Amino acid sequence: MTAPVPPGSHTVALVTLGCARNDVDSEELAGRLAAAGWRLVTEPAEAEVAVINTCGFVEQAKSDSINTVFEAVTTRDDPSTATRAVVAVGCLAERYGRELAASLPEADAVLGFDSYRELSAHLDAVLRGERPESHVPRDRRLLLPLAPGARSGAGLPGHGQAPGPVGAGASGPVGAGVGGSGPDLSAVPTPPSGPPIVRRRLAGGPWAPLKIASGCDRRCAFCAIPRFRGSFVSRPPEEVLAEARWLAGQGVRELFLVSENSTSYGKDLGDVRMLEGLLPRLAAVDGVDRVRVSYLQPAEMRPGLVETIASTPGVAPYFDLSFQHASPTLLRRMRRFGGTEDFLALIRDIRERCPGAGIRSNVIVGFPGETERDIVELERFLQAAGLDHVGVFGYSDEDHTEAETLPGTVDPEEVAVRRERITSLVEELMAQRAEDRIGETVRVLVEEVDAEEGVLVGRADHQGPEVDGETRLGLGHGAERYPVGSFVEAVVVGAAGADLVAEPARARSGHGSLGVRA
Repeated sequence: MTAPVPPGSHTVALVTLGCARNDVDSEELAGRLAAAGWRLVTEPAEAEVAVINTCGFVEQAKSDSINTVFEAVTTRDDPSTATRAVVAVGCLAERYGRELAASLPEADAVLGFDSYRELSAHLDAVLRGERPESHVPRDRRLLLPLAPGARSGAGLPGHGQAPGPVGAGASGPVGAGVGGSGPDLSAVPTPPSGPPIVRRRLAGGPWAPLKIASGCDRRCAFCAIPRFRGSFVSRPPEEVLAEARWLAGQGVRELFLVSENSTSYGKDLGDVRMLEGLLPRLAAVDGVDRVRVSYLQPAEMRPGLVETIASTPGVAPYFDLSFQHASPTLLRRMRRFGGTEDFLALIRDIRERCPGAGIRSNVIVGFPGETERDIVELERFLQAAGLDHVGVFGYSDEDHTEAETLPGTVDPEEVAVRRERITSLVEELMAQRAEDRIGETVRVLVEEVDAEEGVLVGRADHQGPEVDGETRLGLGHGAERYPVGSFVEAVVVGAAGADLVAEPARARSGHGSLGVRA
């Protein structure tokens, strides 16, 4: 139930679409709004203002964002609900601004990243019947110096700043948890990137994303993200550690490190190997039991980083490698590097260091100029790689990218055929990889407990949040002894697609139940 609204305050609900980086951004906005006196509620129908944090990555994400805004507008127009206004923020709003506002006149405001610092004032204006000026898009790469080393201290457009050193923040308590439940979360400097800001958790659960950098300096031909997210900027290690400690204090047991390119972390701070030093420090934070890194660029992987991820206690041996394809010829057209042999050599190196390491990736099919030979090369790579999980995307033109100007456009129907072809292959290969893990001992973070069915649901080291499958443990009676947030050592006894079935190791060996860390 939603707590009563204090006199004079307003209610707001944040709806987040897209990736884990957007989740962090929404929690920044939640912290700012709560510190400004807004009451956070979960359901848009219960809020005076629904803020939709949109995704602008690919066509399907754009469509989902627009549909979500329309759904919120429908809620607003229903007199039985509390909603009085709908505001679009996030990547789609930043990327298209006034164009999006013109195509969505039903929305009460379309605001870009530069509005985040003053979002409370903008929402107040909307409730007064005003319509803030819609965002005017621009290439955000031009807002910071070209040289990475010159960006330090420049701040990061798109993420709010609060005055004061690390340890400072908005004054006064933020208030109770979403809807009035949960602990009192004080205003704490926990920035997604750049200088200290306020963050407020919107989701429960034992894991949370932690942003270590934002933006990207790569120029992949198919990607528009650098244009609207800007150049690459790392967060100083002490700020990352401060936020990690705060998250641990909120019950987070797994930190999911996110950015547009984690392998570049520290290059603008003078040390491209900074991630190798940061990971052990994060793993040593009291209360944190697992640290996971995402968004690694194969061309930037270093032996030291491979070794750190593969062997550091408390760091998941998990490699989220952005291969995108395997044909060297096509990868060059994409403005990327490597190919089948380079990628297989990297995979061999990882598995020599840690045979059970999890390796996942995404691939694009139907890129302009892609031939049957390129598809066959991709299939050859996938069959040899034995990846734990692969996301398959069909190419579509993105505005203001080099790829949309390239010759050799593949017919959309053929793109769909190729996507289905590769998807069928990777589903078979992922299922085989999961079956190969039968007999392995895995460490499972419990995320759900179904005491009635006697089932625990969680993730092993090789399974990233929400995208890489899950591990189920059937315990029968006594499942409630394993609380959410505990870790269970288990033996894999079966597989279903990418999902695993396991049994607690000690119970299986007859030594009683496994002690767990709550």
